[in-house]
Amino acid sequence: MLNPQYDVERLVGALRRELRGVVADDRRTRALYAADGSNYRAVPDLVVVPADADELASAVARTAAAGAPVVVRGGGTSMAGNAIGGVVIDASRHVNRILELDPTTRTAVVEPGVVLTDLLAAAKPHGLAFGADPSSASRATLGGMIANNACGAHSVAWGTTADNLRSLEVVLADGTRLTADSTADRAIAAARPGREGELHRALQGFADRHELLIRRRFGQFTRQISGYALHRLLPEYGYNLAGLLSGSEGGLAATLRATVQLTELPKAKVLCALGFADSITSADSVPVVLRHGPLTMESINSDLVERLPTEVRDAAIRAGLPAGNAWLLVEIGAEDETAAADAARVMLEELRDSGSPATASLVTDPKSQAVLWRCRTDAAGLATRRADGAEAWGGWEDAAVPPERLGTYLRGLDELLGRHGLSGASYGHFGEGCMHMRIDFDLLSTRGIATYREFVEQAADLVVELGGSVSGEHGDGRARGELLSRMYGADGVALFAELKQIWDPSAVMNPGMIVEPPPLDLAIRHDGPAKDRHVATLFDYPEDGHDFAQAQRRCVGIGKCRQSSGGVMCPSYQVTREELHSTRGRAHLLWEMLQGDVIKDGWRSTEVRDGLDLCLSCKGCLSDCPVNVDMATYKAEFTQHYYARRPWKRPMSHWSMGWLPLWSRLASRAPGIANRFAGLQLTKRLGGIAAEREVPAFASESFTQWFARRGGSTGGQKVVLWPDTFTNYLAPEIGRAAVAVLEAAGFEVVLPAKPVCCGLTWISTGQLTTARRVLDRSLATLAPHLTAGTPIVGLEPSCTAALRHDAPDLLADNPLAAAAAASTRTLSELLVEADWKPPQVGGEALVQTHCHQHAVLGFDADRTLMAAAGIEATVPDSGCCGLAGNFGFERDHYELSKAVGERALLPAVRSLPDAAAVLADGFSCRTQIAHGTSRRARHLAELLAAALPD
Repeated sequence: MLNPQYDVERLVGALRRELRGVVADDRRTRALYAADGSNYRAVPDLVVVPADADELASAVARTAAAGAPVVVRGGGTSMAGNAIGGVVIDASRHVNRILELDPTTRTAVVEPGVVLTDLLAAAKPHGLAFGADPSSASRATLGGMIANNACGAHSVAWGTTADNLRSLEVVLADGTRLTADSTADRAIAAARPGREGELHRALQGFADRHELLIRRRFGQFTRQISGYALHRLLPEYGYNLAGLLSGSEGGLAATLRATVQLTELPKAKVLCALGFADSITSADSVPVVLRHGPLTMESINSDLVERLPTEVRDAAIRAGLPAGNAWLLVEIGAEDETAAADAARVMLEELRDSGSPATASLVTDPKSQAVLWRCRTDAAGLATRRADGAEAWGGWEDAAVPPERLGTYLRGLDELLGRHGLSGASYGHFGEGCMHMRIDFDLLSTRGIATYREFVEQAADLVVELGGSVSGEHGDGRARGELLSRMYGADGVALFAELKQIWDPSAVMNPGMIVEPPPLDLAIRHDGPAKDRHVATLFDYPEDGHDFAQAQRRCVGIGKCRQSSGGVMCPSYQVTREELHSTRGRAHLLWEMLQGDVIKDGWRSTEVRDGLDLCLSCKGCLSDCPVNVDMATYKAEFTQHYYARRPWKRPMSHWSMGWLPLWSRLASRAPGIANRFAGLQLTKRLGGIAAEREVPAFASESFTQWFARRGGSTGGQKVVLWPDTFTNYLAPEIGRAAVAVLEAAGFEVVLPAKPVCCGLTWISTGQLTTARRVLDRSLATLAPHLTAGTPIVGLEPSCTAALRHDAPDLLADNPLAAAAAASTRTLSELLVEADWKPPQVGGEALVQTHCHQHAVLGFDADRTLMAAAGIEATVPDSGCCGLAGNFGFERDHYELSKAVGERALLPAVRSLPDAAAVLADGFSCRTQIAHGTSRRARHLAELLAAALPD
């Protein structure tokens, strides 16, 4: 692999003078871009974020002229290690416009940083889509898809990315810009002047000289993605330079814009879910299904389904997932639903006649189909951990064989896995003979890496024997480049080198990809100091072997946190669109902190501190990330250590809002005076609170004071109502409403004998030693109720989630913490478990689900209870409200907090009719709605209490 010596400092200066975009060579940025979605790590020398396509071209030419490796990167989701090291040019941040979309010609002109889901959203109103649709569509960029010739679920019907390109505008290493078409007249192309004509003449001579070898080795089946697509140069392929560049992994030229062909969507689609005893049996049925022209045929297995969140797995079964241990999701399209369903039934009949043992269900409801597809789209993340928690990795995750040989391949692969004592969870594009999998390789030891190499070499030989490709989708990169000689032979690999010389004589365009690849076991990310740094922590990390380092290995770079819309994760990224503010970016910084060679200050690292600064601690990643990265916990852990033994360095907001339970308790003695003092601008400034924020007023009577004055109820099952700080001192009306509802449901309500607190505000500000003391005292107060098995009912989702999730992790040595977690219920959970029939509230309601409830508690019980109360609930996919506890009150975070709220939630509230209710159980959510709209959001307890009979 080329490793040119060049003057980095001089190049940085030249780029900064020439570009308006970012040119960064600082440690934090280099650490952020050192890894992608693969097992590899290569720290770049600098990172360039061009401001537009012209700057992208200039950056490529200037970097190449300096003799530096040019690595153009999109979403950084590559599983093969295709885009790390050298000078990384990030096209995803600004070079991301859809320049044109013509429904008449069914084409679109896009820049390389366009995320696929954005293109799909723009095309959908016209009944169109882009044919290649990988499961990473919510963060995969078109430029990256072109570089790797991405395929996706529907390639069996609509082809790969290369099949859906009209033309590419590219820049060569020497700065030449040219258009590569999908079809071209060879003579006209060769007659063009200058470097462009020279290139065409060289390519045509290359194709003519090697025509026989190209015909024998290349273009043998649709998923032969490995190497360069040399067959695209042949006359029968139309001298297709766009197709040749697709899959070249940035080693020949850089894409500046692409004209893509859009596909007309079928008017109706139905989904057949087929269940089998195992993946091999399902593979044997592929030829039968293919005869019926499916739009897609995707595989998943029970290893993955069992790792889905319980509510998702249960929803999949309700949606139609049949009995089995492996499944094929087969989509059939037609002009209408009846025709699609009839075609699907014909396919199922032939499958039965063939002797297939499949169980089957026909799913026509689009929402049910979406539930089943989530089982597949989350597979890449779910497969990174075995059911027992053991780590699993890519490296042999996307080989492909002709579909009729898939069953034979799986049998051979099973034998090979057994020989090496390995196991893996599989999923993938069975309709095209491509199977993805993560295998429990040991990539942390010398012996384990040697086994990895031996397995991959033998697996490559198996695939080659079956006429397959070592890469069927993700490209070769560092993971498979070395295997190309096994697949194509020395003479085939020599063709790659010759072609590379034609396009890139200086060998600076992403060197080491396809041509002169590094050893596949070199630069394995996990084989370094980080794996041996077993640091002392306050959280226990029970699902990560009680090891903070193992927790940091959860993030494998899939990048779902980089999705541009929808979901809870990651609100700061969805506003800034910067890698630093994605969950992945933060996880990479924490891992680099443990690695210690770029981020060198450990727990005192300012790079990590600043990277975590805009994390809202919403916990969205805990549920939305397929590998359950828990950045809120990691941030709390880091913050505790960063400020340990130097409390004077903490922001004032940690003292003002982090200690809110204490100040609230004191304020309750004289709430009028406290409110006047808290509303002063001087107080806000001293407390680190944004001047724009109205500080919530303390109630004239706390909930616990009201309860003591009123007296408790008697009779019925006893429940402990948790008097959280927000309900107790700031919104006691919610506590009063909850008492009314619980008593109406036949419960006897009691409060803890002494003041209690879940410690959330100390946890979120990284004051974990204080949080532990507070929790210990609270649990001791609860001990009699826990011993008696009395349910604990939480009204504030963040506090309820802290009892269920944070407390057992923070107090692993206290059995009361586990007991409290098991006993804690939300109000809805308790009432649904009791089978209570609520009063008929009726009407419409927009419901903002608190992030911590989404991540930890779930929302199914609330849906059930609201439906029983006749509430027509709409739960927008709006994610975090943006306030997130103390975050949105902090002076330096106000603008981001407001921007997060304005993404979806606040406009949705403003557009509501007056008759519709706004429901938000979270105090932060209600506060953000009050500050950003004219509406008052209510707790579900309030709506239910108001409808109770007098």
